[in-house]
Amino acid sequence: MKDNEQKPDFLFDKVNYKILLIGIVVIGIGFILMSGGGSNDPKVWNDAVFNFQRIRLAPTVVLIGFGITIYSIFKKSK
Repeated sequence: MKDNEQKPDFLFDKVNYKILLIGIVVIGIGFILMSGGGSNDPKVWNDAVFNFQRIRLAPTVVLIGFGITIYSIFKKSK
C-alpha cells in the first residue's frame, strides 16, 4: 500500500455490522412467523389467523429485532 492511499473509513465497526445483521435476521424470522395459514377455498373460514403465533409471538419477535437493530446503530465503537 502506498503512503498517499488512505484506508476507507466505515460508519460502524465490524461488531456493529454483525449485530445489525442479527437484528435483520430476527426481523425476518418474525415476518416468516406471521405468514401462512391460508385456505384453498375462500368461502371457508380458517381460525388459524388468530392463533398465538401470529397475534403475540411474531409481532414480539419483530419488535425485538427492531430493538437489536437500533442497539447496533447506537452502540459506541472503541
